[in-house]
Amino acid sequence: MRSPGARRLLRDAAKPAFPDSVQTEQVTASTQTLLTQLLDPAHRADPYPVYRQLRESGPALLPESNLSVFAGFVDCDEVLRHPASCSDRLKSTVAQRAIAAGQEARPFGTPGFLFLDPPDHTRLRKLVSKAFSPKVVRGLEPDIAALVDGLLDKVADAGRLEVIGDLAYPLPVAVICRLLGVPVEDEAQFSWASALLAQGLDPFIAFTGQPQGFEERMEAGLWLRGYLRDLLGQRRAHPGEDLMSALIAVEEAGDQLTEDEIVATCNLLLIAGHETTVNLIANGVLAMLRHPEHWAALGQDSSRASAIVEETLRYDPPVQLVGRIAGDDMTIGDVRVPKGDTMLLLLAAAHRDPAVTERPDEFDPTRESVRHLAFGLGPHFCLGAPLARLEAAVALSAVTRRFPKARLDTDPAYKPNVTLRGMTGLHVPV
Repeated sequence: MRSPGARRLLRDAAKPAFPDSVQTEQVTASTQTLLTQLLDPAHRADPYPVYRQLRESGPALLPESNLSVFAGFVDCDEVLRHPASCSDRLKSTVAQRAIAAGQEARPFGTPGFLFLDPPDHTRLRKLVSKAFSPKVVRGLEPDIAALVDGLLDKVADAGRLEVIGDLAYPLPVAVICRLLGVPVEDEAQFSWASALLAQGLDPFIAFTGQPQGFEERMEAGLWLRGYLRDLLGQRRAHPGEDLMSALIAVEEAGDQLTEDEIVATCNLLLIAGHETTVNLIANGVLAMLRHPEHWAALGQDSSRASAIVEETLRYDPPVQLVGRIAGDDMTIGDVRVPKGDTMLLLLAAAHRDPAVTERPDEFDPTRESVRHLAFGLGPHFCLGAPLARLEAAVALSAVTRRFPKARLDTDPAYKPNVTLRGMTGLHVPV
């Protein structure tokens, strides 16, 4: 961890060229324009020039949206660490205004612990964390390796790899289904719901005023929770060795866990447990195909996998931005953030901040150190980080070893998602 003095030096180095006093309407208007561009699907294949402009323009306040935007590494790091940063969206000025106007506070029901603050977040995370301990995750490695080999055997027979459908998607789905006790044959149904709910994380309303696809996402969210309630009933009658059965046992023992919280927790893990890992694996494959020397090197030496994964998390992160709520008046760098403001942290911009990373726009897994915020920081540090890292390392090692002659001969297609940016397809001759 860097000292406060070192962090101040980094912040000073990262300041934009205009004076601090010029946090003007012009800067705000520019930020608004760039954020709107970021939402445009035309920028999905390469959003990084827009992120660079947002970072170079410096932090910005959009008072009309009760929004503060940060794109520099040091600022994003500080917000994630700040004790007044909150994750419960009901603490935002925008949410309170909507509730006062008669809108339902939580239309999707009890949220997962990712969107809660202590003490509820602490209690729920503690109950789930045992399933993601390093020991448990290490024990999954043989099963993950076998799953990957089975998937790649089919690819070898076909002679062509569809990165998403053949590898990046089915692997994390199989693993999280096994952990939670969700029948993998139901994958197609919750895949539909998960994709819609993942897009719901995008900040469209703040910039366009249009809750795009809200009704469809509402339908998906209600369906998924209903599905999980039905599955919970089955697990009550026939407990297994899975996480849902373990949470039911905790609830029945009276340990401060409700049925709604079980459903919300499994809902969160089901979505977060595979959407982000799909993107991590696919982004790693794409980066190496665009830099064939790293594809060849990993295929010959699997010990390079960890470095490939960490550089992918920095260079092309699965989660491109996150939000926090100011639980009190806060000062981040030279910016005063009013209580209740939503703070938008552009992690994809922060990861390419030249103040903390040399040659930030280059994919270089051989660099001596990699700094990223891909898994967050503090009490909300990603619970599934060890599992995601393991799945990606095993998958990337195996695919480069099995298919040393793979090459990129087409451009990938992307989902419309901004926050959980990822590909819909990438066909690769092997």
